Amino acid sequence: MTAINRVTLVGNLTRDPETRQAGSTTVCTLRVAVNDRVKNKDTGVWTDYANYFTVTVFGAQGERCAQYLAKGRQVAIDGRLRWRSWEAKDGGKHEAVEVVADTVQFIGARESAAAAPVSAKTSYQSAGDFDDDIPF
Repeated sequence: MTAINRVTLVGNLTRDPETRQAGSTTVCTLRVAVNDRVKNKDTGVWTDYANYFTVTVFGAQGERCAQYLAKGRQVAIDGRLRWRSWEAKDGGKHEAVEVVADTVQFIGARESAAAAPVSAKTSYQSAGDFDDDIPF
């Protein structure tokens, strides 16, 4: 039986990207909020609920994310889920599920007017290029 582990998210950064070095590889961590819209069966009113995801981006793509992204910027992410566990210094056990990004697309206009280089793994699109019927 074939297993599939894919996730696609479109949301906004809740804080500026954070980077660190793991050996010779740059690791960039993004925190992304994605709305989930639910209709109340009794009232018929739609309500948005925020879901928060930790996204890890490696290498040159992570460096570009750190350089060009900032809190509030909209991104589209394609990647896979990774579960990890660790023991804290106080002995407590922790678990987390995060998204490991294969591609990150920067959506919308940047604050800066300077143009950024576009690579095969990173692209820029204006917000007007998307259908307004998307519920988030």
